[in-house]
Amino acid sequence: MGNRPRVNVLGSLNMDISVTVPHLPAPGATVLGSAARFTPGGKGANQAVAAVRLGASVRLAGCVGDDAFGRQLLAALGAEGVDVGGVRTVAGVPTGLAMISVDPPGENLITVAPGANQEAGEREVGEAVSNPGDVLVVCAEIPLPAIRSALAHGGLTVLNLAPVPEPPGEAAALVAGADPDWLVVNETEAAAILGAEVGGLADAGRAAQELVAAGARHAVVTAGARGVALAEPAGSPHIMEAFRVDAVDTVGAGDTFVGALAVALAAGVPAAEAVRAAAAAGATATTRHGAQAGMPRPGDILAATGLNWPVR
Repeated sequence: MGNRPRVNVLGSLNMDISVTVPHLPAPGATVLGSAARFTPGGKGANQAVAAVRLGASVRLAGCVGDDAFGRQLLAALGAEGVDVGGVRTVAGVPTGLAMISVDPPGENLITVAPGANQEAGEREVGEAVSNPGDVLVVCAEIPLPAIRSALAHGGLTVLNLAPVPEPPGEAAALVAGADPDWLVVNETEAAAILGAEVGGLADAGRAAQELVAAGARHAVVTAGARGVALAEPAGSPHIMEAFRVDAVDTVGAGDTFVGALAVALAAGVPAAEAVRAAAAAGATATTRHGAQAGMPRPGDILAATGLNWPVR
């Protein structure tokens, strides 16, 4: 492992069932699409793969079911070099599933059946925090008590509140009470936490500042193809336009951003530079199909965006 940045991830593992459709379905509509693709996913697993491909030593804590999907997910993560010693196999509960529709421009519609992810609790928190690491990443596809408990252990933490826990007031209370080092959300998630519409980079900057005022030490609000905003404890927000790439599939782009940000922070990259590097990684992920399948390595980021990955 040497001097590699060390990232611990507490989060979800899902089998993704993806279908390419001519357009995303409206309520009540049926759309015929491509043959279904079964690929490893789940926010926690995705963020772990993104981090390991970008140079980190990564340990993942979470839960899968005692079924074929669970075994496939663990095998795929092991092949990537992710330490899955913190993943528990739960009998009698199915592995989580994500049903994903993707349209030609790459936009997606996702429904998640959490399955075994709902079993994540103190045992998984212990697995995530007992193994020394430079950064702990926590995503919100696991129960809220586990998220709260993990954040209470201190250390440098990246909290990805995706999806926003229901009701949204719970998320606002979590941000205020836990004081996360880094909070990462998209426009929709920021709007749910703050109770106000967020659309575009200017709004993202204001929302990031409000999230810092609400309790986060650093807040990042991603705005898709428009870019990303970063707010810090002092000063004006950093507004960064998106890297221009030929996107084919946005599934996993947000998870790539989070995993990349964790690696950069663990390596000591300054805040704004770390966010820009994460944005380049996320943009690169959209140029290929699949969540984990599309996650880049440093050379891919350079080829797609011209940015040299700052972690060696």
